[in-house]
Amino acid sequence: MATKGKFFCTAGPIKPEKHYNVDPLSRFDLDEIETLIDQEKYFVLHAPRQTGKTSCMLALRDYLNKRGTYLAVYVNIEGGQGYRNEVNAVVEGVVETICNELGLIIGKELPQRVRTQVAEESPRNLLTGFLLALCQALDRPLVLIIDEIDALVGDSLVSVLRQIRAGYANRPAAFPQSIILCGVRDVRDYRIVLSNQDVITGGSAFNIKAKSLRLG
Repeated sequence: MATKGKFFCTAGPIKPEKHYNVDPLSRFDLDEIETLIDQEKYFVLHAPRQTGKTSCMLALRDYLNKRGTYLAVYVNIEGGQGYRNEVNAVVEGVVETICNELGLIIGKELPQRVRTQVAEESPRNLLTGFLLALCQALDRPLVLIIDEIDALVGDSLVSVLRQIRAGYANRPAAFPQSIILCGVRDVRDYRIVLSNQDVITGGSAFNIKAKSLRLG
């Protein structure tokens, strides 16, 4: 039996047509975020759990795609947490997740063709190579929203951050116009223990960050 009227959602992102909500786009300074994106900046948005980050990022994706200047894709990479320091599995999972989410927006053909094109890349360079090829194939600059980035740990997290950093100079024609990293903490606060027990900070692995925004 269908539910009549709206109701409250306390588990996962909201669906505005079904759930009582505050407009997600009013939860942050939209003008500031648009300016950062227009200026080709890579930045962080962080907040504690159950504060609506995912709902806000999904709303931002839809807003940007409706605006039409950019192609915005939201990906949740929390699934990589279980692989811990297995860099190959994590990076391949991130690429597949981008393919799947982009396929829902523009169809599967182009993302899968690009994925096949870079199939021979080492996982240590796969994400960089995939984004390079993808952005050259798209007809609009890409805005990539990566949620649950701090679910990754150790070698895997460092590999993803450094592969994003590696293509930064090629934006926007051959790398995302803007990348938004979303998580519970600011990337500068990550204390990453590598498999060889070396310790680095997230800030040093992602020193291209222009700004950190906190969702209230």
